[in-house]
Amino acid sequence: MNRRLAALTIALTGLAAGGCVPLMVGGVATGVLVADDRRSSGTVIDDQNIELRVANEISTQFGKVSNANATSYNRVVLITGEATTEQVRAGIDKVVRAQAGVRHVQNEMQIAGPSSLTARSNDAFITGRVKARIVDNQARGKDPRVQANHVKVVTEAGVVYLMGLVTAAEADQAAEIARTTSGVTRVVRVFELIKRAPVEPAAAPPK
Repeated sequence: MNRRLAALTIALTGLAAGGCVPLMVGGVATGVLVADDRRSSGTVIDDQNIELRVANEISTQFGKVSNANATSYNRVVLITGEATTEQVRAGIDKVVRAQAGVRHVQNEMQIAGPSSLTARSNDAFITGRVKARIVDNQARGKDPRVQANHVKVVTEAGVVYLMGLVTAAEADQAAEIARTTSGVTRVVRVFELIKRAPVEPAAAPPK
């Protein structure tokens, strides 16, 4: 794993309006609410479907020679994990790019054997800790008050990848929170930058 301290920001155009509705996939409620999400409800469903299709293709074609994870946010797909050879890495990249609706692919896979269960558990713990710190920062009202549900956190081998539709100030704040979290070795920004945060809807007055 490359340990150099670096950050990569992908500035892509386009911003979908947020919504607040229960999601239905194939007629079955997922139990997920698009509450204060800067993606549209349709885009959230697109992201879920992209992840499902990619996971199925990777498992079928490369299940024995890789440990690949695909995360889609606003149809930008981040690939993390390990591939046994460069050919496998390239093959997985091709599979993801071929999926309908994918706008951009950020392939961060490493050429290595599959990570251990202990390493994956540690990554999950780091992800939870970063998310908890973002929530705490939001609760304390620290400007620019980056919202936890505007940032997708993915951790692989101690490297934290940050996705989401955020302003430059929110991106900097989220990256700083991640950078100063115990166990994090590097922070990679895979954000889509927006000029300003949409106006949040006012809370309904109590009845």
